[in-house]
Amino acid sequence: MRRIYLDHSATTPVDPQVAELMMKYYVEFYGNPSSVHLYGREVRKALDEARTQVATLIGADQAEITFTSGGTEADNIAIQGAAKSRAKKGKHLITSAIEHHAVLDTCKYLAKNGYDLTILPVDEEGLVSVDELKKAIRPDTILVSIMHANNEVGSIQPIEEIGKITKELDILFHVDAVQSLGKCPIDVKAMNIDLLTISSHKIYGPKGVGALYIRKGVRISPLMFGGAQERKIRSGTENAPGIIGFGKACELSGQRMKSEIPYLTGLRDKLIDGIMSRIDNVKLNGPRGQKRLSNNVNVSINFIEGESLLLSLDMIGVAASSGSACTSGSLDPSHVLLAMGMSHEVAHGSLRLSLGKQNTDEDIEFVLEELPKIVDRLRVMSPLYNKTSC
Repeated sequence: MRRIYLDHSATTPVDPQVAELMMKYYVEFYGNPSSVHLYGREVRKALDEARTQVATLIGADQAEITFTSGGTEADNIAIQGAAKSRAKKGKHLITSAIEHHAVLDTCKYLAKNGYDLTILPVDEEGLVSVDELKKAIRPDTILVSIMHANNEVGSIQPIEEIGKITKELDILFHVDAVQSLGKCPIDVKAMNIDLLTISSHKIYGPKGVGALYIRKGVRISPLMFGGAQERKIRSGTENAPGIIGFGKACELSGQRMKSEIPYLTGLRDKLIDGIMSRIDNVKLNGPRGQKRLSNNVNVSINFIEGESLLLSLDMIGVAASSGSACTSGSLDPSHVLLAMGMSHEVAHGSLRLSLGKQNTDEDIEFVLEELPKIVDRLRVMSPLYNKTSC
């Protein structure tokens, strides 16, 4: 059976060059990077190189990178750490309704513990209004957290515009860039970003590794206490093989972005155009063109359940999702689609197809050939569709 992986927004395969490099630090160079002997110094040198590789991809300095266990931990450190360190200045936080739960739930946790929270709405394309953000800012606003690109519908937010506003008002600006890393150019200094969250396994690196960019001069209160690792912000012996693999993945991503972005954009548009022309009662979720991630396709197909659609695709070897992999076990419709004004029924019929570098035109043709057949079969069994078509 043919196998086509279209769930790269959930995770990516580890690049062979990354895996080969990591294996050396599992087997040959296994010292603790905090040890002063040769075994430790060898690993410390590799960690420093990885820190530089990660920093280079986002336009940061090496000393501004703190390694974490992934995007979720980095989001928590950024938001809780910034809120606690600035509590004397104010306790008002701003975020958006379509953030990843690692951001949204962390902000809601703080709201239950003495902080005020404003959750900005988004338009039907999943975009935040800069004017609405300006209106929401108060004298006691200490942190704005807006994601760079949405993990479900691919909408790219006006980060540079927001950064100018927060910088002028001395408000910390946190950006979750887990989905945009490697798919959009990121320059933390030009975009006036104070805190940036990134993750390894979205760019062909290993799972369980992420990083938090903390602009020089920004104070963050740690969430964990222990050794002095990662400038005491994230104590604990470093996951050296994972960090080194992440560094290599960032280096490769920087080298490949100029060719990968237009390639994936071509496949994306071919897939969107094909679905919209071959299947009726379909809605594209999120914007078109440059405001959308190059590898993201998200559609709502009326009169069918997303779960049935995913299982049917899986049976013919196509891996996809109905939204965020982090909430795939939930029976509730996507909070992102609901925030964009979609009804529960339509949101339940969403399909996310996220492309990667190994996908081909032949993969797209296969999906466009088989998906309409699956939709027709499922709609025949749908009481809602039969009722509507009578």
